[in-house]
Amino acid sequence: MSVTVNGLDELKKLAGSDLGTSEWIEVTQERIDTFADATGDHQWIHVDPERAKEGPFGTPIAHGYLTLSLFIPLFTELLDVRGVTTKVNYGLNKVRFPAPVKVGSRIRLAARLASVDEVPGGAQIAVDGTMEIDGGGKPAAVLQSLSRFYA
Repeated sequence: MSVTVNGLDELKKLAGSDLGTSEWIEVTQERIDTFADATGDHQWIHVDPERAKEGPFGTPIAHGYLTLSLFIPLFTELLDVRGVTTKVNYGLNKVRFPAPVKVGSRIRLAARLASVDEVPGGAQIAVDGTMEIDGGGKPAAVLQSLSRFYA
């Protein structure tokens, strides 16, 4: 379920709030292959199912940066900031990939709005995110993402 705020003043009131979890999405071999083509990273552990069967995970795994790139579409399910003119990714404070995402796995985002700080012309948010694996003991990614919203 998405939280909708109208403007930066309402956004500031959400600082420290749990934003919930997104819907699950499946990480298919097609998605992995498309990411490999887009980035030029065709390491066998991602794109060669036959060879990956003999690898350490028994199947292909998603690129860590593919998992990370899914943060934005999953995050947009959780928070909708209206009344701003521009929304930009500003960076990351920390990212870790505790567990691999095996092909066919489902992942989702659990997020908390850690902080909202004023910047010239707008606000910067820090979001603590955990990319969960359906049925997994460890998360696929743990991160803090920074975004800016300009009025």
